[in-house]
Amino acid sequence: MSWVIDPAHTRVNFIAKHMMIANVYGQFDKVTGAVEFNEEEPTQSKVDVTIEAASLFTREEKRDAHLKSPDFFEVEKYPYIYFKSKRAEKIDDTRGRLIGNLTIKGMTREVTLDVEYNGMAKTPWGTTNAGFTASTKINRKDWDLTWNVALETGGWLVGDEIRLNIEAEIVKQPEAVAEAVAA
Repeated sequence: MSWVIDPAHTRVNFIAKHMMIANVYGQFDKVTGAVEFNEEEPTQSKVDVTIEAASLFTREEKRDAHLKSPDFFEVEKYPYIYFKSKRAEKIDDTRGRLIGNLTIKGMTREVTLDVEYNGMAKTPWGTTNAGFTASTKINRKDWDLTWNVALETGGWLVGDEIRLNIEAEIVKQPEAVAEAVAA
């Protein structure tokens, strides 16, 4: 069954270490995508997500500008981040793994998302929505996000490990719309 990501109720957050002592939080505000969510057999589900790289926000204008620059995401040259699932694994009725390709700065690497199914509900507007929470850890250097500064006291300004946390809500598409999209 075809579903689409509800951008108003979906967030992709990231957490990085700053000076090895504190966490910096950020998010990407513009996330779109399609999901083939198989309610009967979740392992047959597929996900295809596009994130607008320039939509990143960390609550600090100068840091956001630096993250968008060629030192990091180089958003002028690489405006989008992509995730495309390859397979899904079921752990139990509410937990699973989604294995797929994450593309940042034109480089694609396989990642595994730990996923929790939060349930499904009918909205007051007549749509059927489902919610998911997912998380993973990646090494930013795997995508050539290597800028850093050595600290006088030892260590680095920016940690290599990045935690990704995703809150996603998807909306079931009526059959007529799903067939038109597939055509």
